[in-house]
Amino acid sequence: MMKHPSEGDFLSTDTWPLKRRWLMISFAFLATVLNYLHRLSFNYLSANDYLRDLIPDDAFGYIATCFFIAYLLSNAVSGFIIDKLGTRLGYSLCMAFWTTAGILHALARSPFQFGLFRFLLGIGEAGNWPAAVKLTTEWFPPEERSTASGIFNSGAAAGAVIAPLLIAWLGTTFGWQITFVIIGVLGYLWLAGFWFTYYTPERSVKESKARIVPPIKLLKNKFVLSFTLSKVFIDPVWYFITFWIGRYLADTYGWDLAKIGWFAMFPFIIADFGNILGGLFTQFIIKKGVPIPKARKISAGIFGSIMAFSLMLGPFLINGPYSALAVLAVAGFGYASLTANMLAFPADVVPLSATASVYGMASVGSGLGGAIFQSLSGVAVKNLSAKFNYSTAYNAVFIGYGLLALTGMLILLFMTGPLVRNKKLEEYVERGIF
Repeated sequence: MMKHPSEGDFLSTDTWPLKRRWLMISFAFLATVLNYLHRLSFNYLSANDYLRDLIPDDAFGYIATCFFIAYLLSNAVSGFIIDKLGTRLGYSLCMAFWTTAGILHALARSPFQFGLFRFLLGIGEAGNWPAAVKLTTEWFPPEERSTASGIFNSGAAAGAVIAPLLIAWLGTTFGWQITFVIIGVLGYLWLAGFWFTYYTPERSVKESKARIVPPIKLLKNKFVLSFTLSKVFIDPVWYFITFWIGRYLADTYGWDLAKIGWFAMFPFIIADFGNILGGLFTQFIIKKGVPIPKARKISAGIFGSIMAFSLMLGPFLINGPYSALAVLAVAGFGYASLTANMLAFPADVVPLSATASVYGMASVGSGLGGAIFQSLSGVAVKNLSAKFNYSTAYNAVFIGYGLLALTGMLILLFMTGPLVRNKKLEEYVERGIF
């Protein structure tokens, strides 16, 4: 029977290049940073001057929905493609596609054209997380995966930290079109470095190239379905924070792009701590003797609660822009800490050759939730602000996202089942028996 990497020789020095795994995870981190720079560039640039006049609130929500529809559709297949092609080729193709789509934004002149290019961006960007999860599974043992996942996923918060200042500076210095082009060039530089550096370690080659589990078999798995459903409700919370923070500060408090650039990074700096500390906390309690499946769910309960209740209570605590940023920072910390652990869930349950597939399928839930709730956010902000004011509109949206987070956390804790190796899937990979 095939030996799983969680066994004792996983990190034996004669079979595992110990130090090189940190170089490999750094590529996933940088790719995630670039993913978010592309994702957020439009959001910040559209909060100012020409693009703010061109794109009203409801159109902004619909354009975001275009991205998430593409994200949903692409995730349905991206994980399987990456499992089939391998991490090196699959990750490279994703980066090339979304980088090119990002540059095309410079050609847009109408909300429809921006929606089209956001759609293409979503097609490419969807592959980042399945590819990074597969990379992590190939290079790290189970007890380190939540920490490694937190490291690469911290690229999302790091990108969100860098984006306001970088995009504000590029936009005011060179204009919005050149800003899209410069960010694209950075993606092509990553692509060259990754292509000539990355390889699957010998210890994981056999499992990585093992039989691919067909989608229909994964869809019959309780864990896969519940994990996917949880992401319908959890991930839109992060999308709201990252996509709407610029507009929120501009609409509610009258901040301009330069001021947003300086202060909007704060919640994402705090979230970055969550990516690292969330993974380290789980690694710590595992070392103290808590079984891995139980440790993952303890962390999910703690950090999911922080995310949910900070948003539900936020409107009662916010009395100005700085307290609002603090609430968003706490919610972002909870989300990032929770996600650092969720990224490790698939490798606990499914064979290595199916990890990208499972995370890709689960991310269909992310795209679905993003598409639905981004549109609803745009409609809610437009209608409630017209009837009341922007402060009331956003307070209602805060509470709504807190309830979403609570729902997703409960699904994750009570519907996914035990986080242990699925024997039926392993037998299929090894002998074609199901």
